[in-house]
Amino acid sequence: MRHQLYREQQLNCDIKTAWHFFSSPVNLSKITPEDMRFKIISKDDHQDIFEGMIIDYTVSPMFKIPLKWRTRISQVEFNRSFTDYQETGPYKYWSHFHEFIPNSNGVLIKDTVDYELPFGILGNIAHRIFVKKKLADIFDFRYAVLEKMFNTLK
Repeated sequence: MRHQLYREQQLNCDIKTAWHFFSSPVNLSKITPEDMRFKIISKDDHQDIFEGMIIDYTVSPMFKIPLKWRTRISQVEFNRSFTDYQETGPYKYWSHFHEFIPNSNGVLIKDTVDYELPFGILGNIAHRIFVKKKLADIFDFRYAVLEKMFNTLK
């Protein structure tokens, strides 16, 4: 069964700053909880994203067991949106659409994640028991970090 996680957040910055931050894979570790043990293993992680870019990393969402995850950037519209799509990893399906909407207060960022777990009914049970909450916790962490980075008066 497919699920969707949707989040939005207003950032107090211009589109150039927001795009530069989010389009750099190296910044992913800054907005991922430390207990996930997120590590990029691709060699070109310091490039800005481009359509077709492959990002390989490891992540340990449970029991400190490292899992390999390969993402392909499947769509890029400069300063507007991009999509990362899991080619291999822990999900049966994962597509994360990032959207950037400039406004009078800065930039509204929107995240829409469509995902499906493997293992049929067992995956659906795992989703209800812990995966849904784990994903919410990851995006809550991300929200808090971005608030400090972009919305705290300096």
